[in-house]
Amino acid sequence: MITRFIRRRLGSFGFAFAGLRDLLMSQPNAKIHAAATVAVFIAAVVLQAPLWAWCWLIACAAAVWSAEALNTAFELLCDHITPEQNATIGRIKDLAAGAVLVVALAAALVGGLLLISLAD
Repeated sequence: MITRFIRRRLGSFGFAFAGLRDLLMSQPNAKIHAAATVAVFIAAVVLQAPLWAWCWLIACAAAVWSAEALNTAFELLCDHITPEQNATIGRIKDLAAGAVLVVALAAALVGGLLLISLAD
């Protein structure tokens, strides 16, 4: 019974990783987020960021990636519901994209301020 539970949990990780792979392979903005994440993490290593800074950088990266994944899920769901132009669907997509923009800008500010402070 316990092994069955563990196998199912491990299986759910497989679905999650498949979703992340799909996100990275199908979404141009995810590639931009990936490049930015790698660049910031390399800068943090070079600048020998302390643990507290790593916590902020990781949290910001996770927030951006989560927002991008949810935005993509909303877009796919909306396109599945109706492929035709629809004002409400358009608003839903715009709101989801706006959420990604807010999170990405906040992450860029936090990351930029942290890295600048570490470079001094």
